[in-house]
Amino acid sequence: MRLWIALQWRPDPALEAPTPEALAWWALRFTPHVAWVDEALLLEVSGTLRLWGGRRALLRRIHEENPLPALASQAQAATSLVALARLRLRVMGQPSAARATELPLHALGAARPHLPLLSQLGCRTWGDAAALPRAGLARRCGPALGQALDVAFGRGPDHYPWATLPERFVQRLELPTRVDDAPALLWAANRLLAGLQPWLQARQLGVLAVELRWRLDARRLNGQALPPTQALVVRTAQPVQRMEHLRRLLAEHLARTALMAPAADLSLRALHTAPWRAESHSLLPDEPRQGEPLHVFVERVSARLGAGHVRRAVPRADHRPECRQVWQPAEDGPPAAPDVLPAPWPDALAPTWLLPEPQPLAVQGGQPRHRGAALRLLTAPRRIEAGWWDKTGAARDYFVAQGAAAELLWVYRERATTQQPGARWFLHGLYG
Repeated sequence: MRLWIALQWRPDPALEAPTPEALAWWALRFTPHVAWVDEALLLEVSGTLRLWGGRRALLRRIHEENPLPALASQAQAATSLVALARLRLRVMGQPSAARATELPLHALGAARPHLPLLSQLGCRTWGDAAALPRAGLARRCGPALGQALDVAFGRGPDHYPWATLPERFVQRLELPTRVDDAPALLWAANRLLAGLQPWLQARQLGVLAVELRWRLDARRLNGQALPPTQALVVRTAQPVQRMEHLRRLLAEHLARTALMAPAADLSLRALHTAPWRAESHSLLPDEPRQGEPLHVFVERVSARLGAGHVRRAVPRADHRPECRQVWQPAEDGPPAAPDVLPAPWPDALAPTWLLPEPQPLAVQGGQPRHRGAALRLLTAPRRIEAGWWDKTGAARDYFVAQGAAAELLWVYRERATTQQPGARWFLHGLYG
């Protein structure tokens, strides 16, 4: 037996509600048969009831995952038009009949244009209209009313243009009024983001970059030609599905963006996506995590301070300690992994602090000295020879040394060359 669920939401201009298209994408998680019919969203769920554990469990899940604060109403029936009629009666506060033949005609969309004529013929319910001669009904009201009655009573198929997910996310929103400053675009952008989330969840994707583009409602400014649109691109270090982080990033970027001219409409496009990997949950009780991930904090501060003001360390495939990383702007995205990760020194013996520049050490009797005292070498030499491809080549033997005050130092000895026949010693790191 078929089961149709009709859903309707209260319109609220102050609410950042997703578009009707996005609401249909959200409903696709429950059944592949989803369609907008007039003012209601219809779901045919007979094929997925066992998957969700029955009708009550499915209705509870729909209410729990509802993307808006509250549903105006919902109704169920064996056919789509009966479910839609019961929903309309519930919204109007009128009682609903148990049998479809007893439903009032004003609850049937195909009958509404013909209510005065049907009333003159003495028809008040769906059963009254269905009892009329079909040829005369079609001649006076057209074929649509008879076809709708067949669908309502199960004598015709419930066939609608079903909602489908697009391959790429692009949504456009007409602004109710012209917007003169970028922060005022945030309300409309939030509505588009509310549509991006169900698309990502249905596609099992996370977004890495989005483009917010608005059409300028002017062609010239102070005699200078203007481009037709203006755009803003926001990137994240890791794929995201929840929109809170993107909302904060957009707010930071829009606060620092000046509109060339008033905006007339807005569009949102997903530029880069990646397969979504849901967070794994442990079976053991863990301590609750506090705060936000580091990459979220870095991206928000980068958007607030501007390009280049927050930098991240990027590893490089080089054995020289001073060349093993470089610093790049954090907004450039996650660093690429180096081809080969150098490991010239065991991690347990690496120093805590690396000096910005190696400091020369005095040498007496072939032994290095620090602060007037001879150093005691505690480890065998670890040789590094790299950089022959540029002018800063290095040929060094590294040691862990102990000073007079029992402090531990990281020192190296340069290998003797024809230009430097005597071995030179340098202090390169400190152990905290």
